[in-house]
Amino acid sequence: MRRLIENRFGMLALVLIALVAVYGVAYATRPAPVAPVKAEPVKTPIAAVSTVCPDPGGAMVTAVTPPNAGGGQTLIEDGGKPVTMDEPGKLWQKTLPAGTDPVQVHATGAMATGLEAAQTRRALSGEARGLSGVRCVDPGADAWFVGPGPAAGDIRLHLANVESAPADVALVVYSGEGQVIAERANGLILKPGEHRTVDLKKVAPSPLIMALNVSTGRGRVAAAVEATTPEGVDWLPQTTEPAKRVVVPGVPGSAGRRELYVAAPGDQDAVVQIKAVLKDGSYALENREDVEVPAGSVVTVDLSTGVTGQPAAIVLTSEIPVVAGLKIVGTGSRTDVAYTAGAPSIDLGSVVADARSTKAVTSRLILSAPDKAAAVTVTLLPREGEAPAPIEVEIPAQRTKEIILKGSAKGFSVVVTPKPGSGPVYGGRVMEERTSGGQFVTAQPLAVARTWTLVPKAGEAPSIVLPPYSS
Repeated sequence: MRRLIENRFGMLALVLIALVAVYGVAYATRPAPVAPVKAEPVKTPIAAVSTVCPDPGGAMVTAVTPPNAGGGQTLIEDGGKPVTMDEPGKLWQKTLPAGTDPVQVHATGAMATGLEAAQTRRALSGEARGLSGVRCVDPGADAWFVGPGPAAGDIRLHLANVESAPADVALVVYSGEGQVIAERANGLILKPGEHRTVDLKKVAPSPLIMALNVSTGRGRVAAAVEATTPEGVDWLPQTTEPAKRVVVPGVPGSAGRRELYVAAPGDQDAVVQIKAVLKDGSYALENREDVEVPAGSVVTVDLSTGVTGQPAAIVLTSEIPVVAGLKIVGTGSRTDVAYTAGAPSIDLGSVVADARSTKAVTSRLILSAPDKAAAVTVTLLPREGEAPAPIEVEIPAQRTKEIILKGSAKGFSVVVTPKPGSGPVYGGRVMEERTSGGQFVTAQPLAVARTWTLVPKAGEAPSIVLPPYSS
């Protein structure tokens, strides 16, 4: 009996030894672990674009697609017979009569790749006297604007729903005294194809300065803001969404007042560091290095003595997300006004639909490289005639460079393409006209071209096809 038990324990020991040996060999010869591969987004050409020119009555509307391999078409609906374009590189321009509804521009295929449209109005008299312009806007679910408030003038929000489903719109207005609560600002319903103009004085009459957030809980809308004040009339460009670093590019080097707007729309106070990127260097502005912005409010900072006379970009950094814009006031006995705003770097290139060059009118590109040195190619697309040779532009690190655009007097478009290895580039196009009563001016921060989009890589996951579990 004792021998039987000993034999059993001996056999167990031999089995354990054999298992250890097998697992030991397996462990020693196991393949090296494969590092997980990060799924990088894929760069894909944009195949469809819809954009809206918000109030084109009395303005010249321009639409263009940069030269490419061709294919697809652009449909322009301006209230008359729809116009179809199918040739990249050719400008479509038309001055539309007063009272024209928003112009819709739809493009597919290669005609959508880089499509750009804008409206520019010129008036010699009346409350709309001066130059005013706006990049035609894409429908979206969220948009931010910063500038003068309804107490400073006639501030109108233009909304258009070009989608096939209704859109519900909510507005939030921030003032110098804090967030403005207005129940009438919410519950706006736009039917498919509907457009509407909202007088912000009826929504929030008190703010002298404001930040405005337009959002939708359902659907998408094209939103644009027109500001008419005693200083002149122009459009507030959309600014980047609240961020801890904001770059406001395209500040011209001409004379005149420069006023910065900064808003902290969250529930925490912000301390914002302000730096100007000029043609000869990057500097914190004396006595304006730090600006305190109370939570939910807007402040203004006069930058006239810091940047007037030099082309510039303004860089703001903060531990609390902010939005920002800047007012440009021209010189003369009768002033004109323009606006620029926080904008992204144009890593995928940028297209400006409308620029002019005559004896009286000058168009400029203002390009800034606030971080690393940058290099771009600037190509002009004339309305008529042969295109001039591309311009190669190098911008040293932490510098701003101004380029005078010499193109066709009948109008031209501009394509800006960063070179491989270039640092981030920010920019704006400024158009100025000399008149007997003073300087007309309008500005447009450069937006990322509607050329490419980054699409996340798709992967296999059971959750894609399996229904959610519920007990």
